[in-house]
Amino acid sequence: MDIEISRLQHLIDTSKNIVFFGGAGVSTESGIKDFRSKDGLYQLHSKYGRPYEEMLSHTYFMNHTDTFYQFYKEFMINKSAKPNAAHKFLANLEKKKNLVVITQNIDGLHQLAGSKNVLELHGSIHRNICMDCGEKFDLSIVENSIGVPRCPKCGGIIKPEVVLYEEPLDQFVLEASVNALEHADLLIVAGTSLSVYPASGLIRYYGGTNIVVINKDKLDIHFGNVLEINKPVGEVFSQLYI
Repeated sequence: MDIEISRLQHLIDTSKNIVFFGGAGVSTESGIKDFRSKDGLYQLHSKYGRPYEEMLSHTYFMNHTDTFYQFYKEFMINKSAKPNAAHKFLANLEKKKNLVVITQNIDGLHQLAGSKNVLELHGSIHRNICMDCGEKFDLSIVENSIGVPRCPKCGGIIKPEVVLYEEPLDQFVLEASVNALEHADLLIVAGTSLSVYPASGLIRYYGGTNIVVINKDKLDIHFGNVLEINKPVGEVFSQLYI
């Protein structure tokens, strides 16, 4: 065990309230493409005539719903993805520590691994809602639809409960995230560029002093005692014990 991993192990062992703040890099080891890296989704040539980033906006969803769902089913739903070492470690750690996972991901892999205390800043592909009557559906309504999924009760358009660009974050999730951060004595930031606001601004509410950053690329965090490990998240967590 190298010195960085040993320091991380010590911090986890001696902390009581831990917040894990994760981004797309947590799920790349499960085969889910991230967005902003050099190999990310936003760097690909779009076959739909508009940049993929634009297609994840509220405006695009409302004006081009059919094309949105073609893109969404191809790139945002990956049923073959399974929890990796990071997801599994956190699920097991939750059994021993007061741990809250704050995730920017919408894939539901933390819950699939067994985590219970998960705050999904950007929603989930597994929750869907009729825009007319409010009826809620699981992922199968989208997967099994031909074209735009419609509510079987009223015929309204079904929208994924994911936060698109131009949409606000859920206020309850925001408040719960702030509360967890304010009471944490260890913050682990992993697999994120911290470039998506307002989500990334949340770490400023962290009330402790120890911060661990696990990311392939260096991040600029200028407060607290920062331990930075520039390796894949799952690779790091697979070297730890609980």
